[in-house]
Amino acid sequence: MLTVVSDTHSNAGHALTDRTLEAVRTADRVIHAGDFTSVSALEAFQDLVTRLDAVHGNADAAAVRDRLPDARILDWAGLRIAVTHRQNGGSTGLAMFGRERGADLVVSGHSHAPSVTRTDDLTLLNPGSHDQPRGNRLGHAELERHGTGVRGRLRQPDGTVIEEFSL
Repeated sequence: MLTVVSDTHSNAGHALTDRTLEAVRTADRVIHAGDFTSVSALEAFQDLVTRLDAVHGNADAAAVRDRLPDARILDWAGLRIAVTHRQNGGSTGLAMFGRERGADLVVSGHSHAPSVTRTDDLTLLNPGSHDQPRGNRLGHAELERHGTGVRGRLRQPDGTVIEEFSL
């Protein structure tokens, strides 16, 4: 399983709870789309997971920015995934970011709003924030191989499914 989180905004650890904590703990791979805020939050994730693919966000301390890129590309389950915290231009800017990198899936954060947006040629995924929703639902994403594709779910920490999607 691939678990996707973002916008931790913690000064003391990973701030994960309930289903989100379990999804991160048991994932084969975790993507974090930025805004750990502190080195202690980043290190708490690194201590918890087997494989962490993360980028820094606009609210990250300089020490976090020094350790993480602002964007990355990875391959998982036959998908090319482009990860960034935010991109100017909203969904159009994110789609351009993904297309420039040959991505099937673009993962971003920043808005704290869990969402899945499909275009003709790629999918935009924002897992939301697992700890500070700022008026939105708390959220994270879980993706699993399913046949020849991938099935995903946006979930709240209590396990409630917000949205299901396929890639």
